[in-house]
Amino acid sequence: MGAITEPKPVKLFVGMLAAKSEWFAAAEEALVAQFGAIDLASDEMPFGWTDYYREEMGEGLLRKFVSFDRLLPADEIAEIKRQTNAIEERLAADIADGPKRPVNLDPGYLSLSKVVLATTKDYSHRLYLGRGIYAEVTLHFHKGRYEPWEWTYRDYRTPEYGAFFLEMRRRLSDQLRAT
Repeated sequence: MGAITEPKPVKLFVGMLAAKSEWFAAAEEALVAQFGAIDLASDEMPFGWTDYYREEMGEGLLRKFVSFDRLLPADEIAEIKRQTNAIEERLAADIADGPKRPVNLDPGYLSLSKVVLATTKDYSHRLYLGRGIYAEVTLHFHKGRYEPWEWTYRDYRTPEYGAFFLEMRRRLSDQLRAT
């Protein structure tokens, strides 16, 4: 029988979609208030991978990632997804000139071995965490980089995303060594 142990803490990140830079800024302000200081932010990148969000969010979407300085237990991700959904709702009410959903916030966490995304949508490769939230391992670390699975979203397969996650991993490794 294996011994039950406490897993190492993980690094929280949020992938954001929006059509305007100022909407990212509003989202980041709300995220910092909820989760603490941001320690890494990606550049804004064009997001043209799917039309899935067009009706709710409009066209010309951009993607941006942020990660947070504070490490956390992996099992907090379900509640964090519920919190980011609430932030999305507040932003939709506060951004008067925006579409129905001005910002999409997708939280996840990074460990030394994987990238996990939280979602409200069930599918064959997702595990139910509770309170309406599921999770999937989107990328796994192999031979010095994060590799996709067959179900990994196309954008998460790109070198730009990979570079961001590798930098996050370097920071996580440094933080784990320091504790």
